[in-house]
Amino acid sequence: MKVQTLTRTDERILSSDVFARDQRQTRPDHGAWDEPGKRIPVYHRCGVLVVGGGPSGTAAAAAAAAAGADVALLERYNHLGGLSTGGLVIWIDRMTDWEGQLVVRGFAEELFDRLPPEAIAGPAREDWGSQDAGKSGYWSQRTAAYHGVVTWSPTIDPERLKLLSQEIVIERGVKLIYHSWAAIPIVEGGKVKGVVFESKEGRMAIMADVVVDATGDGDLFARAGAAFVNDIEEADVHHCMNTSWLFGGVDMNRWIDFKTGQPEAHAAFMAQGREELKLFERPFVSWRNDIALFMGPRQSGYSALDVDDLTAVEVRSHRAMAAHLDYFKAHAPGFEEAYLLQSAPQIGVRHARRLVGVDGVWRHRWPEGRALPDEVAVSPAVSPKFPNISVPYGALVPQALDGLLACGRHISCDRNSHGFMREIPQCWLTGQAAGVAAALAVAGGVRPRAVDITRLQRGLLAQGVYLRPNAAVEAGATVSAHAA
Repeated sequence: MKVQTLTRTDERILSSDVFARDQRQTRPDHGAWDEPGKRIPVYHRCGVLVVGGGPSGTAAAAAAAAAGADVALLERYNHLGGLSTGGLVIWIDRMTDWEGQLVVRGFAEELFDRLPPEAIAGPAREDWGSQDAGKSGYWSQRTAAYHGVVTWSPTIDPERLKLLSQEIVIERGVKLIYHSWAAIPIVEGGKVKGVVFESKEGRMAIMADVVVDATGDGDLFARAGAAFVNDIEEADVHHCMNTSWLFGGVDMNRWIDFKTGQPEAHAAFMAQGREELKLFERPFVSWRNDIALFMGPRQSGYSALDVDDLTAVEVRSHRAMAAHLDYFKAHAPGFEEAYLLQSAPQIGVRHARRLVGVDGVWRHRWPEGRALPDEVAVSPAVSPKFPNISVPYGALVPQALDGLLACGRHISCDRNSHGFMREIPQCWLTGQAAGVAAALAVAGGVRPRAVDITRLQRGLLAQGVYLRPNAAVEAGATVSAHAA
């Protein structure tokens, strides 16, 4: 098995092992079956339809409803939150910049304000941005300090986040539809007008003035004919897949004491694990000291759009979970009483497709630090070497397809920028931007690409989103996505 060890650089935070795929068997050709024509009943009509209830879709639905739209949210699982809940990506990446300023705000800030204190583990607000060696050393072992800087990147209780996400959208009058998988976009004259979805009731349709593709993999915009790319950065984990899991009955403080206090013994433990298990991952802290989080082993060479590959990753990951339990119980301080607590019900997909948009988040802009004229979000940079990064509205707008906006990990960006734009906080940001924009498009009877950017920015500011001043807002100018 080929193993690649990725080191921490200015363009990525984590150091990690990446494991290559097993050899794949060629799928035989079993022919085809012609589906008879069907008359599809319309289940619902609405102003804004959000497809996918992950971080970006939940934020989009909540934001669109708060902006006055009639909203429906279609989700294939029995919960909201996507990878931040069902995928057990409960380590929420950095929401502060390298100065300690909270820049991921709006819907994200509301979530953390409303989660119970016992559902969150992370540094106190007064320590955000601290470069104190003791504080950064402590939090570096607990997912909340990088490059010697303490950051707000907490871990959370996924069940509490599921419940809160659900209650927020229901409070705002969103029609929530669980256990339903969008299958085909309804496209007429180059405009998306709804979707056909599958459920236990069979195939039905939802018609909408604007559709927000929050599927994570760009399923709708790709099937509707919008251009996309899927190139990857080999020297990064952004294209890898895995199923995360939790162990209960652990003592993570003891594990961290072992890791930091006995570095040679820890290195030997890790080397032996790689030798014995092949697919090997280290544990992360969670929101509780007695629960350990494993967000790997990260597996490369698999496609999130291939059912055989998805199955293979699940099989490998579940086998690795059991093997890790045996190894850690036998050799790891703090894991003597560990037990299998939960494997993620959602596979951990990091990348499938990326929209080709009117604009995008581009690597060559990282050093600039300026607010773009159509800025709808601000992302922390990947290292202190770079300033905060402006996210343009054009990254959410397809080049030609109308009636649809994209948000989440499949927005328009290059493969380097995707490494952070796919993270949970950035998905909240782009989801909220898409939701407000969709509501404005419906209210104004205009295409999403023709939304007045000044009104969009003011709508986002009214919902608590952090944006920087720019000439368009200060002058009250009208800027559309065409000019992005």
